[in-house]
Amino acid sequence: MPRKNPRIRINARPGGDRPGPAFVLRIIGGEWRGRKIHFPPLQAIRPTPDRVRETVFNWLQGIVPGSRCLDLYAGSGALGLEALSRGANEVVFVDVEPAVVRHIGDTLRELGCDRGRAVRSDAAGFLAGPPTPFDVIFLDPPFAEPVLPETCRRIEAGGWLKAGGLVYLEAPAAAGAPELPPGWTLLKSKRAGEVGYHLARRDAAGTT
Repeated sequence: MPRKNPRIRINARPGGDRPGPAFVLRIIGGEWRGRKIHFPPLQAIRPTPDRVRETVFNWLQGIVPGSRCLDLYAGSGALGLEALSRGANEVVFVDVEPAVVRHIGDTLRELGCDRGRAVRSDAAGFLAGPPTPFDVIFLDPPFAEPVLPETCRRIEAGGWLKAGGLVYLEAPAAAGAPELPPGWTLLKSKRAGEVGYHLARRDAAGTT
């Protein structure tokens, strides 16, 4: 897989069925506000747009600082890096692409951040392991793959989300509100162009 290329022009755009961002993202808040991060030029990577991230982290204001987060379909790492910039205590980034995992590891080292960890795995494989429950989980899978209902089911069945924990979900707006497991409540839903984005809470009481 190609490594990140520092000579890629900021207005270069990948193809695909979702409006393609440049191969550079900008941290929009917190410690690294304004910092530009390059990411691998892979067609499947389409970071959450700035205006959507701004809204999402407004929703999560007061929750992210000190939290433990999972960026399950990490891609560019935009969501997890934004969480770290805003004070998350730990973020685990998971992606199946070796270039993505290398990129995130390199980025964390460049930022001097030891609160993040990049893991190479597909989502199902990671969720099949022993759970370490999270406060916040970010779910932004490849845009055309309808995997959110099954992924949420695995998260709930495996005990990956704390009681009262929050899940951010991103999918094509045309898909409507996501299907959630019993005991989860949809708190917020918005649309930005072709992107639908949502916030849900796990209400079920439990040992996690």
